[in-house]
Amino acid sequence: MIVTPNGPKNGLDLRRIATHPDHWYPLAWSEEVAPGKAVARRFAGDPIVLFRGKGGRVFALEDRCAHRQVPLSLGVVEGDTLRCGYHGWAYSNGGKCIDVPYLGRERLPNGVRAYPVHEVDGLIFIFPGDASLAAARAPAALGSKANGAYKTRQLNREVACHYTFMHENLFDMNHQFLHRSLMGTIKATCLGRRSGEDWCEVDYTFTRTAGSQSLGEAAILNVMRKPEEGVDADLMTIRTGYPYQNLKVWVNGGDPVLDVWLGYTPLDAEQRTNRTFGYLSVKKPKIPGLIHAAWPFITWFTEGIFTQDKHIVEQEQKAHDAQGCDWNNEVFPPIRDLRAVLARCGVPMDAVPAVAAAE
Repeated sequence: MIVTPNGPKNGLDLRRIATHPDHWYPLAWSEEVAPGKAVARRFAGDPIVLFRGKGGRVFALEDRCAHRQVPLSLGVVEGDTLRCGYHGWAYSNGGKCIDVPYLGRERLPNGVRAYPVHEVDGLIFIFPGDASLAAARAPAALGSKANGAYKTRQLNREVACHYTFMHENLFDMNHQFLHRSLMGTIKATCLGRRSGEDWCEVDYTFTRTAGSQSLGEAAILNVMRKPEEGVDADLMTIRTGYPYQNLKVWVNGGDPVLDVWLGYTPLDAEQRTNRTFGYLSVKKPKIPGLIHAAWPFITWFTEGIFTQDKHIVEQEQKAHDAQGCDWNNEVFPPIRDLRAVLARCGVPMDAVPAVAAAE
């Protein structure tokens, strides 16, 4: 397959590029995996069970008992051991079978696959690829989640589209027309773009040409503006640093007033669905308590934006499925940069079984 930043005329169907396994991917929020509990999750069609052991550490195993292949997530957590709920076979946190109650420990079969786990800022990640690369690639922080100067909300939803549609949707602010019911009419102006082997960035500023600013938008920006005021002193920078995305907004310099971190985890083997995990952090204004009073408006506004985005990217996936390939006619240079990064960093879908077998 020829890898280029355009559509099938040039040899690339970006929606058949799988996310690369040699990176960390979020599977669950920390509060979803309580002590002594097992939780079922998926990564690109592979069933994975997460469980929190006696010391509070989270472990991840293949969610299939080596015996009858039933989900280990239906079993029982005993300290740092997970025991299958069917016949009681027990597995260490490293996936080794350590007990078959009716055979004895001298006749133990093979175990199941274990995955490296990294827990940071309230999210649990697994590393599905080459485990020797895991430690060096672990994310140290997720946006401004741990910064007390910001108030943060979770972004969490399952979206029926390929993860590349998510990257494109956020990266291309020319789609503001989609959000006209929530924001009025906004014109995005691209100020510049930059890219490297596994990353790309784009800068925007915005002009409101019609309609009015919602209370949620005003609360995020900490300023009210009218259309006749012309070009705002806003700077938005969006970055795809494979496989994650970040969005930051500044108003008149200083610290960002908005900091968004996003990770997209493919769920099915064809990677036509993803679970989007993220944090949206808003800088607290100087007036104590004001951010808490404004939070319902911020939540309403951002949920509305994400609902509209979810609907439109799912329509893109449906169009791809109906046409049988990626016929997007992309003309915007920053998106061409992005598509090239995603193509370089991902894995052709027909190569995924070979990658898995190699591990």
